[in-house]
Amino acid sequence: MTFVSKKTAGKKTNSRSLFYRISAWLHLWLGLVSGIVVVIVCLTGCIWVFNEEITGWMEPHTFIAKQDKAIISPSQIIAIAGKEYPGKQVGYVLYREGKVIEANIGGRRGGSTLKLNPYTGEVISKVDRKEGEVSFFRWVLNGHRFLWMPFKIGRPIVNYSTLIFVITLISGMVLWWPKKWNKNTRNQSFKIKWGASFKRVNYDLHNVFGFYTLLLLFAIGITGMVWGIEWFSKGLYWVTAGGKQLPAMTEVKSDSLQAPNRKHTLAESMDITWHKVAANNATATGFYMGFPDTARLQSTISIIVYPSKGQYYNNKRYVFDQHTLAELKGNKLYAESFEEGTFATKLRRMNYDIHVGSILGLPGKFLAFFASLIGATLPVTGFLIWWGKKKKKKPEKTVVKKAAEKAMPV
Repeated sequence: MTFVSKKTAGKKTNSRSLFYRISAWLHLWLGLVSGIVVVIVCLTGCIWVFNEEITGWMEPHTFIAKQDKAIISPSQIIAIAGKEYPGKQVGYVLYREGKVIEANIGGRRGGSTLKLNPYTGEVISKVDRKEGEVSFFRWVLNGHRFLWMPFKIGRPIVNYSTLIFVITLISGMVLWWPKKWNKNTRNQSFKIKWGASFKRVNYDLHNVFGFYTLLLLFAIGITGMVWGIEWFSKGLYWVTAGGKQLPAMTEVKSDSLQAPNRKHTLAESMDITWHKVAANNATATGFYMGFPDTARLQSTISIIVYPSKGQYYNNKRYVFDQHTLAELKGNKLYAESFEEGTFATKLRRMNYDIHVGSILGLPGKFLAFFASLIGATLPVTGFLIWWGKKKKKKPEKTVVKKAAEKAMPV
């Protein structure tokens, strides 16, 4: 049997009490500081999770049943785009199994989108946008990433509000953890007392839902910071790679000196590289083809292959010199196949799929959706808890003040 002195036990109690008070202080004030941003980021995030599915439901004409035929070649797409938009270049082409081909014309900013039947080349629809005009889901993503503010201002606000949110999740876990585990504390920690007062239900919603979504929100927050906070991104890779540095992102360029020796037209070059990649990835469910900007001699041809429908982590990337059609080596993180990568590389490549839940398929997306939705409510329910306590304290102070005034000599 081990005996603990009252003095030692008192120190442990005081240490726990101090840690609890610090956690409570951080949870309150960090939550109040980041609350509005967290609500916006979480709401836009849960909408974005199903952007592909919602777009499909709203545009049923874009579904094309898979056929045992070859899809149209890049040169055919260039020819069709030339008739529809004379003098404009194709920026990129996106093909997904069971969907139309989407061809971007004239660039991302203010460009047009041409949707084609992948087997016949028939024009399904045309969407033209003015300079700066974006689609609904692009607008949602802009809010999610930088709050519809100038990028250099809004992006850091979102990034560090996410960091603050992750800290509040950790401090919230400290506050949630009961001093003693018994039937009563278990009921308070894991169940919502729906028949109680509004204050009690609001407290339970914050406390219980916060616990159930803790790990999911933590994963979503961490993966979000990987894109936005450079020191965090490098630090996470360093830890997961056993002390190795994150490979630098380098721009792959075509050899401009080879431009005079070019043997193929743009259409021929795209066909050659496309057929080469497609032949090696016959079972792929999607392709992204980035067309070179002919005005930029160092621009490259890029093709991304998506082996799994609705997932991106195991994609294969190919880059070709637009003049010689030689295959170029891209960034180290993506140059090799997913299966050949280290643990740190695989984790980094899974970042987006973890962030939106698609790493677990459609069930994972639903988990990410509901976790983000609950995440948006946490600052609201937390604020109501704080406001309720604040209002409760005011009358007590008023009573004490009046009593003191009565006791004062005339």
